[in-house]
Amino acid sequence: MKLNCVVVDDSSIQRMIIAKLVNNHTNLNLIGDFSNAIEAKSCMTVHTVDLIFLDIEMPVISGFDFLDGLKTKPQIIFITSKAEYAMKAFDYDATDYLQKPISIERFNASVRRAIDHFLLKKENKEDEGEHIFIKSNLKKLKIFTSKIKWIEAFGDYVKVVTEDDSNLVLSTMKSFENDLSKDKFIRVHKSYIVNIDKIDRFNSKFAEIGVTKIPLSRNKKEDLVKALAYS
Repeated sequence: MKLNCVVVDDSSIQRMIIAKLVNNHTNLNLIGDFSNAIEAKSCMTVHTVDLIFLDIEMPVISGFDFLDGLKTKPQIIFITSKAEYAMKAFDYDATDYLQKPISIERFNASVRRAIDHFLLKKENKEDEGEHIFIKSNLKKLKIFTSKIKWIEAFGDYVKVVTEDDSNLVLSTMKSFENDLSKDKFIRVHKSYIVNIDKIDRFNSKFAEIGVTKIPLSRNKKEDLVKALAYS
């Protein structure tokens, strides 16, 4: 098991140190390291991130401001040279708070804590939330509907794209349309059903989820506007 991580620190030296520690840890996978929150947030619209190693004092957008702007927050391990932010850090449900300079032993202890939190959360989620079952590659999979980003017609199949992966299912778009909540899912095109909560922006031609542009039928824009207004 590996946690997907990003490192956010405006100091190039500190980023290099933390990135090296992450790369050397068998249970961590470094998605990217960034000098500012804007680049990190852009990355997180494309990749699933489980853990952020986050500096607090950064120009333009601080670590706290960065977290305030996230819809969903991964686990956070704050990294800073100052102890004075510790109380505020734990108001953000921080997994840990590391003070620079960081020892390998202290870093590994933080990662162990993050892994324990991840496994506990995963166990608790198994029986929570709306879900559907799909059959893909001869396996029956339980999919939480809150994790579905969009559903796409794919020849004789339907592709179900989630936050974690995608699966091809021998089914019809109509069948999925009937199975999913009409409060959360809308058919925006003959070949696409989208999760309203995952839409970042839209115009007259496309609905955008992350970097993916999903075609929007001419007569569906008004339906989408109404759905977003009530979501």
